[in-house]
Formats: sequence, structure tokens, C-alpha cells
Amino acid sequence: MSTVDAPLPTAPAVPGAAPRLLMVRAPYYREVVDGMTQGALRILSEASATHETLDVAGAFELAQAIRLVLRGSQRFDGFIALGCIVRGETDHYDHICRESMAGLMQVALQYGLALGTGLLTVHDIGQAVARSGADGHNKGAEAASAALRQIAVARQMGAA
Repeated sequence: MSTVDAPLPTAPAVPGAAPRLLMVRAPYYREVVDGMTQGALRILSEASATHETLDVAGAFELAQAIRLVLRGSQRFDGFIALGCIVRGETDHYDHICRESMAGLMQVALQYGLALGTGLLTVHDIGQAVARSGADGHNKGAEAASAALRQIAVARQMGAA
């Protein structure tokens, strides 16, 4: 199945009250992140989930922002991290990709978070645009669906 033919992600069923999520965005590549945001919002709407949005400076700050929010509040059932890192001419790309993804995983595991990650790590902007459009290959929609599935797992297993 090609990217164009991919089915649109759908919202999973989440037992209990409407899920509350925080969408943390690194909008350096605004068009791409806005496209992923629209995909995520479609999924959240299908699930009757509520959300807040927080923009941060860049991909490196995604995990840090989630941790800061946790320090001040436990009002979210899950989180969605959206951003885009495009390879440049230096090894900065490798470091930011690795550390950003590791930071997100670390905070999710350490705090037992339901986290959907839509952090694109691409070689060129065309690849990013292809993964943030309204078709079935929207990584924001996939990240929202993943976060909702994790919330459902936590609720089903009595961990929420």
C-alpha cells in the first residue's frame, strides 16, 4: 500500500470519561506541524477528547515541556508531541533527533505517560509535507490515535 492509499487513522474507543490531552508542538516548520495538528485534532474530535495546546521553541524542548507540565499538574490523561527535524549540513540533526526521541521516551517511561509521538525526522521538507497532509499518512493523526490507545490501555488495566 502506498502512502497515498493509506487508510485514514481513526480514533480508538476509550472507556470512561472523555480523555484530556496536552498537545505539545515544536512549530519551527509551521506548515508541517500545523498539518499534523489538524490530523491530531480530527482524531481527538472523533474521540470526544478535550485538549490544550502548548508551543515550545523546538524539538529538543518537547520532553522538557512535558516534564515541566507534570511538575505543576496532573490534569492530563495523555500527551501528544509534534515536531519536525529536517537534516541539514551538520551533525546537529543526528544529535537533536536522538536526544529528542530519547527524552520523550524517558519522560513517558519514568512518569508512566500515555504519549503519542509525532516527531518527524526527515531528510528534506518534501518528506515532512508528505507525512503531514490530509491523506492517510498524517503522523499527527497517528500520534493522537496512539496516545488515545495508551489511555485506553491504562484505563482497561486500572492504571489510570
